[in-house]
This record gives sequence, C-alpha cells and structure tokens, in this order.
Amino acid sequence: MSLLSDLINLNLSGTTKKIIAEYIWIGGSGMDLRSKARTLDGVVSDPQKLPKWNYDGSSTGQAPGEDSEVILYPQAIFKDPFRRGNNILVMCDAYTPAGEPIPTNKRYNAAKIFSHPDVAAEVPWYGIEQEYTLLQKDLKWPIGWPVGGYPGPQGPYYCGAGADKAFGRDVVDSHYKACLYAGINISGINGEVMPGQWEFQVGPSVGISAGDELWVARYILERITEIAGVVVSFDPKPIEGDWNGAGAHTNYSTKSMRNDGGYEVIKKAIGNLQLRHKEHIAAYGEGNERRLTGRHETADIHTFSWGVANRGASVRVGRDTEKAGKGYFEDRRPASNMDPYVVTSMIAETTILWKP
Repeated sequence: MSLLSDLINLNLSGTTKKIIAEYIWIGGSGMDLRSKARTLDGVVSDPQKLPKWNYDGSSTGQAPGEDSEVILYPQAIFKDPFRRGNNILVMCDAYTPAGEPIPTNKRYNAAKIFSHPDVAAEVPWYGIEQEYTLLQKDLKWPIGWPVGGYPGPQGPYYCGAGADKAFGRDVVDSHYKACLYAGINISGINGEVMPGQWEFQVGPSVGISAGDELWVARYILERITEIAGVVVSFDPKPIEGDWNGAGAHTNYSTKSMRNDGGYEVIKKAIGNLQLRHKEHIAAYGEGNERRLTGRHETADIHTFSWGVANRGASVRVGRDTEKAGKGYFEDRRPASNMDPYVVTSMIAETTILWKP
C-alpha cells in the first residue's frame, strides 16, 4: 500500500509539463456528479482555452443510445486537491452536438440571467449554507448512530465537540482544507443539530460563480467520502421524526441593498419573493415538503413569512442589517439538494428583473 500511496502522490512537475484535468459535470438526476480525466500539454488558466470534450449521455440518463454524444463546455477552473501540482478540476456544462444546452443544463439559463445588464450592475452576492448528512456505507444510517437504533435527542450536537457528539470531523476538516486549496471561497464549517449532520458555507460569491463553487465543493466532498468509506446524503429529511432536516439557506444581497437605504430595497425584494412563493418552492429541491413543516427551524411550505432574526420564517433578516439599515437577507427555503444555479439565478430574477 505504501507504494500505491507513493504513486498516487507522485509529483509530475519535475518530469513533464503535461497536466491532468478532471472534467466535472452534473448527471441526469440533477444531483449525481460525474467526472473523467484527460491529459493536457501544459498549464491552462482560462476555461475558454480548454478543449471541449464529450461523454456517453445514454449512460447518465441524458441522451438516447442511438444518439448518445453529449458535449462538455469547460466553464470554471479550480486547483485539484487530490492530484495537486498544476493539475486542475474543471466545472463543465453540457450541450448537444448542435450546441443546444441539454435539459439538465441549468447553468445555461442562470448565466443568461446573471449576464443581464440590470443584474450585472447590481453585483449580486451569495453565501450558501450547504447542510449534509454522513451515512454508514452499507447501512445508509447516519454515522455515530447505533445500528438499528437512535442516539440521544438533539441538543448537544450542534457545534459540539467530543466523541459522543461530533461524528465525522476528519471528513469535514479534510473537505474544508481541500476546498481552500482548490480556490473555492469556502467561509466556514460547523456541526449541525442532528448528529452526523454537518454544514459548510460557500461565499460571498458573485453571480454564476456561486453555483460553480458550490457544485465543485460538493464534488470534492463526494471524493473525500469515497476515500473515507462513508456516504454523503443531500436528502432534505434523511431521518423521519423529531430530527432536523437539511437545507441550503441562501444569503443574498445586491449593491443597492448594501448601500445606504438598502433596507427598503430588501423589503421590496422580499415582497417580490412572497408573490412568487409557489414558483420558488417548486424549484427549491425535491422532497422539501418533508423538511418545511413549520417545525425544526423551518417555515411551513405553503405559507410565506419573513422576520428579523426569525429562524422559523421563510426569509430571515439579521439584526445587524435592521440596525444598519442595509445589508442582506437569508432565504431559508432551499433544500440541501437544490441546484445552486437555479436558486441563485431565480432569486436574482425575482428581486431585480421581475415586475409584479
């Protein structure tokens, strides 16, 4: 095994200028991440200078067998924390050979919204709080939980420390450092209310980069759990009963909200979100009705509400924002399995472009 480890960690920079690029894309379920690697002749820092590639879409649920070729367009480059050196991770989106985005390519429409002059002028910032649950590989039961049983009730686990409270910290810290190495703007981590559940935050990130960074952070987490022999779940309610679900609270601000007088802009934006509540809920993740029950720090899925410092509301405004008269707000409705391209662009569209 030591020889295998030596080879995995082999530094190529002293023997060749060639690098390895891992192309990443989203599969047919909308949550499955796929990737494959190719050799490049040298360092590339501009995704537009990377070659397009293709894959068998019939094996990912994205194309029929008789016309299975799907084309990958490189969109964002990150340093590879697994191969290191000059090797890279490449976030891609997917198109038909004719250049049309395939139905599961949600990045395409998001990029159109973010490139709209009115949206670009507002420089939208996002901070996404990605919750997830670590499961035992063979049992699909949270790590740290007794087999076929339950731990003590919630209370001591949130931001807890100790072998009886924090399960999987080695995975969490490895992911934190790997994301920083990759160049992802990861801003923190913490243990969550349900044992075996954790959260990392990405942001503040501007526009389309929020989606790119969160998807690559998810990919890195999948790779680390693969190494650790555990399974990461983004299910919004992995365990039924008196246990917290998993969300992806999305913090948001525009230039107008961050400037003096921004609180009035925030209240108007929240008003728009209320008017489009059903449309947003429909796009905020599968199975979210199991999580948004009005309990466990959530608002009821059918009713829109907002408040200052209220974690039981659909949208929360922080005390600091209220006091300063400017700042940001938090949309607490997105589920942990939401598509960040969809959620971030939809919030921008509703609060900047949409007219009631």
